[in-house]
Amino acid sequence: MEVIITAVACVAVIGVICAAILSLASKAMAVKTDARAAEIENCLPGSNCGACGFPGCAGYAAALVSGEGAKANLCTPGGNTAAKLIAEILGIESEEAAGKFAVVRCGGGERQKKMDYRGIQTCAAAKQVFGGENACAFGCIGYGDCQKSCPSDAVCMINGLAWINPDLCTGCGLCVKSCPNRLIAVTDSTDCAAVLCANIEKGAAKRKKCANPCLGCGRCVRECPSGAAVMEDNLARIDSEKCTACGHCAEICVTKCIKLLQTAEN
Repeated sequence: MEVIITAVACVAVIGVICAAILSLASKAMAVKTDARAAEIENCLPGSNCGACGFPGCAGYAAALVSGEGAKANLCTPGGNTAAKLIAEILGIESEEAAGKFAVVRCGGGERQKKMDYRGIQTCAAAKQVFGGENACAFGCIGYGDCQKSCPSDAVCMINGLAWINPDLCTGCGLCVKSCPNRLIAVTDSTDCAAVLCANIEKGAAKRKKCANPCLGCGRCVRECPSGAAVMEDNLARIDSEKCTACGHCAEICVTKCIKLLQTAEN
């Protein structure tokens, strides 16, 4: 009996000593947290999209209070509302959030098919089978992975092609990550035009697969009055810094694959 009591006493003493050591260690090694981080995180939409450049809303909040120079207007889903609340918490002047929205770089049109796909009805799964059923392996696969990922219901599917409503889109970029063809791009609200094609093949090869691809003819490049149109990898690209939204490129494009995002009047 004495042996049992002695053993229990030893274990109890060891427990007390360990508890004391842990208590002292927790105080000595405690990481101080800034209460403002939690307040800022509550101001954010919680989509954890990473559009701000940080690992989720908590990461962005931590960066803001760390004093490392992170700007308070980087949350595109939160927009100006979140930017103002964050500025108030940090005690700094509020800056207007840069508006962003996503654009699907595929005009769709009449597309040719190379097979009848009957597998799992997702873009990610179809991509694994010879790039999907459409003849163009660069275009929209059409099973709506982007639509499922959108937290603001800005994406809809029309005739097997994703379309994004700029009035609902917050520019979070989750649709960009969900597209296996990397076909969706987040653009600034100040951008004027976009080329709705991502196929880098030669023009003749594109024409056999789609009714309105970028043929790489270079007419927009030659006739753009501001020199905003350039050719890269058999595709036209519009330099947003030079574009004046005159609309001439969209007017002269043979296949009408250039879309005006805004006009000069806007």
